Amino acid sequence: MDALNLDRDTALRIALAGRAMPDIAVGTLIETLVERLGKPLTLEALSRITVTDLKTGLGSMDGEEDGEDIGIGLDAMKLAVRILWGETQEDDTLPVPVTGQDELPGAIRVAISSNSGANLDGHYGSCLRYLVYEVSADAKRLIDVRAAADADLSDDRNAFRASLISDCQVLYVVSVGGPAAAKIINAGIYPIKKIEGGEAESILAELQQVMQTSPPPWLAKILGIEETQRLKNYRGDVLEAG
Repeated sequence: MDALNLDRDTALRIALAGRAMPDIAVGTLIETLVERLGKPLTLEALSRITVTDLKTGLGSMDGEEDGEDIGIGLDAMKLAVRILWGETQEDDTLPVPVTGQDELPGAIRVAISSNSGANLDGHYGSCLRYLVYEVSADAKRLIDVRAAADADLSDDRNAFRASLISDCQVLYVVSVGGPAAAKIINAGIYPIKKIEGGEAESILAELQQVMQTSPPPWLAKILGIEETQRLKNYRGDVLEAG
């Protein structure tokens, strides 16, 4: 993208649109946009793209002249176009963080990889945001929502994402690759993979139950439990590491 001298906002829109179509490389999307819109690619130019443009352009690159069978899906292309138009800048379903309150006693910070609302439904390396919660054994609250779009402009996206949640002790993801997991762990964050995802509140309630009854040694250490006591009530690892 640098060779096209894209400004930051244009580059971010293209990166996010590419994420909406996971089977299409960002470079391929850029080639299609240049073919359909010409240079330079700007926010004004992106506002002229249509679903038909993407369907035809991406289809021709895949050998399908009419673009009908390129395996992307019409809904994904519609979402990509809306992103390129700038119509998905705000998400009205996002939960609102609680601010201006003292930290919960005995709480840890937990990040949730999310693409929609208050849900765990994101891959570590491609989720749109992280929901950051304070969680103690008997209370929890959302304290921040951190957009991850800038990671797409970083030389090391996984390291950038780890730095974004570096104040958290635990991270929930739907999936995460080995090299990325290593960077998360090196940042002092314990990744937990929950493939089926779910509502953040329900997932955190499960974590609270474990905190109350049988925290595994790694969690007991985070909670500040003395080393000699960490195995006392532990009955088996019910949390899956990433």
